[in-house]
Amino acid sequence: MGHVESSRISGTTQLLGVIGYPIAHSLSPVMHNAAIAQLGVDVAYVPFPVAPPDLAAAVAGLTAIGVQGFNVTIPHKQAIMPLLSDISNVAKAIGAVNTVWRTEQGWYGTNTDVAGFLAPLSAVPADWSQKTVVVLGNGGAARAVVAGCTQLGCAAVQVVGRDTAKLQAFWQSWQQSPLAVHLSVHLWDDLPKLLPNAGLVVNTTPIGMHPHDQESPLTSAQIDLLPSSAIVYDLIYTPRPTRLLQQAAPRLTLDGLEMLVQQGAAALQQWLHQPAPVDVMRAALLHHLSHLQESVE
Repeated sequence: MGHVESSRISGTTQLLGVIGYPIAHSLSPVMHNAAIAQLGVDVAYVPFPVAPPDLAAAVAGLTAIGVQGFNVTIPHKQAIMPLLSDISNVAKAIGAVNTVWRTEQGWYGTNTDVAGFLAPLSAVPADWSQKTVVVLGNGGAARAVVAGCTQLGCAAVQVVGRDTAKLQAFWQSWQQSPLAVHLSVHLWDDLPKLLPNAGLVVNTTPIGMHPHDQESPLTSAQIDLLPSSAIVYDLIYTPRPTRLLQQAAPRLTLDGLEMLVQQGAAALQQWLHQPAPVDVMRAALLHHLSHLQESVE
């Protein structure tokens, strides 16, 4: 599952893809090619490794060879913005683009990470207006989380980082945005004060991602400060579950797999102008990850 059959690629096949650096670990091709096969369209989705100094040349190249659309991942989500003809309001507000498609005017960029982040939370019966969110990390993923929590109507969003200058810049960048009404920034040392009041904790850092499976952004003592009603959401999806989510049990926990599926489905729908087969995309990822897990063990 997830491989484009060579017999399906022809002179009429249109290209979609993902740019990032490194890109070899991206699961987007697995999920998108499974969806493309299910839909029976003449399209293939491929990974493009693009080093940061080559970004402008790569985008010009994608234009020249007729690529129809592409995803953008680390480290290009902000750097790509000046290279696009137009950007959606949500991507402007977040300050990051993860999905791009071709228009008559040139490349158009948007951000489907917010929709992806919110999808599993929308199934949780909660009064978000009463919940304070603690966001671990202040990079690109944290920006989508801040925007998503504002859309949910959360009471407060507290972003936690280790670098005062970066936190200040993060806070400053939202001051003109309608998507971060109740935002504050805090140093990691403040966590013992923040966690006892948290209704939702979101890990946007890479701490605990494979192969560092035994690491967690929070200590067991810090987890113990969390109310039993708190939801813990780790945007990482390898391993499943992460150390953080193991520690957080029996609280309600969510991992990043559904966000990956849903942001991908939103992108595919945009490119192909038809609903994406979300169940097929999820199943392809689960199948792929279970094989990865077996090969590691």
